[in-house]
Amino acid sequence: MTTLLVSYLVAISILTITPGLDTTLIIRTATLEGKSSAFHAALGISTGCIVWGLVVACGLGALFMASAMAFSVLKWVGAAYLAWLGLNMLFKPRHHLGQMSSNIPPSFALRQNAFFKGFLGNLLNPKIGVFYLSFLPQFIPAEAAAFSWIMGLVMLHVLIGTIWSMLLIWAMQPISRFLKQPKFVRGLDRVTGSIFLIFALKLVLSKR
Repeated sequence: MTTLLVSYLVAISILTITPGLDTTLIIRTATLEGKSSAFHAALGISTGCIVWGLVVACGLGALFMASAMAFSVLKWVGAAYLAWLGLNMLFKPRHHLGQMSSNIPPSFALRQNAFFKGFLGNLLNPKIGVFYLSFLPQFIPAEAAAFSWIMGLVMLHVLIGTIWSMLLIWAMQPISRFLKQPKFVRGLDRVTGSIFLIFALKLVLSKR
């Protein structure tokens, strides 16, 4: 059991710190919107992982893997969402953070937006479900309760991902005030939008 857990922690840690969509979102949010919004984005990412963990742990993952239609629908919805985010950032970059026109307090609306970007980015990515379904069983002891172990492994992944996100957020804070200049805001929005479009294309071309 100890060997399995150590092996899992090493493997999942390496996969977590490998640059990807989540890392891009955290860095951009921490730089332009502050640590509070970045924390909410990280919370959304973690929530998406937990939902996928529940889906796999409840056995729905096997049904999902067996259904080409389900995979394709979710894949295209996820790619469309990423493309929508990417195109908005690429062609309508912000010049400054500004105030959000709403009756909701700006800071609250901003955090809500960051949470749902992180949450939907993971929830609409079927590769996460496929990853859990194919990766986690390798680290479940024989005759162990599958549901408990899968959720335990998922929560370890969430914990490591949260720690990594906090490190990224902390690293951005000392320089964030210099990076909020209009030119940088526009540039980072466009770079992030381009990366989101790349991930959308990658998701469209992905196979199970």
